[in-house]
Amino acid sequence: MKKTYYSRSIDNYLLEWKNEKIHKPLLLRGARQVGKSSAIRHLGNTFKYFVEVNFERDKEIISVFTGNLKPREIASRLSAFYGIPVIPGETLLFLDEIQACPEAIHSLWFFYEDYPELHVAAAGSLLEFALKKMTSFGVGRVRSLFMYPMSFDEFLVATGNAGWIEAKQNASPDNPLFEALHGKLVESFRNYLMVGGMPESVANWVESGDYLTCQQVQDDIMLAYEDDFAKYEERVDSMLLKQTLHSVALQIGCKFVYSNVQGNYRGEKVKGALELLKDAGLIRPAIHTAANGIPLGAEINDKFVKYVFLDSGLLLRLLGLENTGGSSEVSKMILVGAASDLVNKGHITEMVAGLELLKYNTPAQRHDLYYWQNLSRGTQAEVDYVLVKNMKVVPLEVKAGTTGAMKSMYQFMNDKHLEYGIRTSLENFGKLEKVDIIPLYALSNIYR
Repeated sequence: MKKTYYSRSIDNYLLEWKNEKIHKPLLLRGARQVGKSSAIRHLGNTFKYFVEVNFERDKEIISVFTGNLKPREIASRLSAFYGIPVIPGETLLFLDEIQACPEAIHSLWFFYEDYPELHVAAAGSLLEFALKKMTSFGVGRVRSLFMYPMSFDEFLVATGNAGWIEAKQNASPDNPLFEALHGKLVESFRNYLMVGGMPESVANWVESGDYLTCQQVQDDIMLAYEDDFAKYEERVDSMLLKQTLHSVALQIGCKFVYSNVQGNYRGEKVKGALELLKDAGLIRPAIHTAANGIPLGAEINDKFVKYVFLDSGLLLRLLGLENTGGSSEVSKMILVGAASDLVNKGHITEMVAGLELLKYNTPAQRHDLYYWQNLSRGTQAEVDYVLVKNMKVVPLEVKAGTTGAMKSMYQFMNDKHLEYGIRTSLENFGKLEKVDIIPLYALSNIYR
């Protein structure tokens, strides 16, 4: 039975790549099971012919890429092996699990230089590790796109509510949504927090509407990630990686403290584990910035870093919560708690806001997250995220209260002489002094 493909925002970027007169080989990058292969196969439906090479499944094909790296000869041999024509303009050649064949990664350079008329796309799990081991990579010769789990907008499309996307895009702080639709979107966002954005989990939710089946999928994904730990590097301490990942989950929304990782590991060891988890795509840092101007990365303090986990559904599983809404306080709060409690208690919504900011940005780059904190002794002022919009610094706070709960944002705006900020919550669109209220379910509006 053929799996249903739920459209992704990256589909448009893939089509643009296909239609470019001069197209570099494409490398789709991201964590395991976020939908990379499915997206390229979906693109393959727009070609007359589609050839998929999987280096983990068809290990014998690796020999085609050893020694002679002449692209036309490689293409001819692949055509003969799979019995499918490889014709420029008519065939998409997909090299999947390419990390298992470093020679194939290297061959992308030559496809660009010697066979640019052929469409070649590649993807792979743990690809970043293979790229790091290469002495050089095809800068300027290969196009990279970065992919994440499904955004809330993509979740709405998958659940048959695509019409709500246009409605919320047309809404604004001056033109809020009517309350009935706002309520529907809040309810759907609660589901999204539990199900997460991993395509297989979303597909199970669409088919069954049962959190338990999604939980089983999430358990399988987490087990696959932990099984991958042994592949990260030779002699890597898998237990250190597991404990560090669990500590990230426990410290969501807070400055990461190395000593909180169980096992009495030295700080340098934990730092190395964090780097490996970043390379695997499981975590992304939110780094402290002084935010006196742009680029935000010019004034960072990397001693103050918070981490966001790849996916909210996986985070809940990692924390051992029951996604059936039974004994877990957080699960109950997500499903039936007041919207203000859902935002203010715990840090899952803060994390999801950061993930949404990454997902709605252009996939042509690996984007960074930044936050601000007053580092003066005796102060606690902190702004959850700092963005750049229209070439201006913009603070974003994940809150549910009124202006009294936004002292940090107003202090930040006053100190930096800023005229505009964003509060995101599960309130409807609205406006305060110098601050727009944009619902968590509508963060895509920021990048329109």
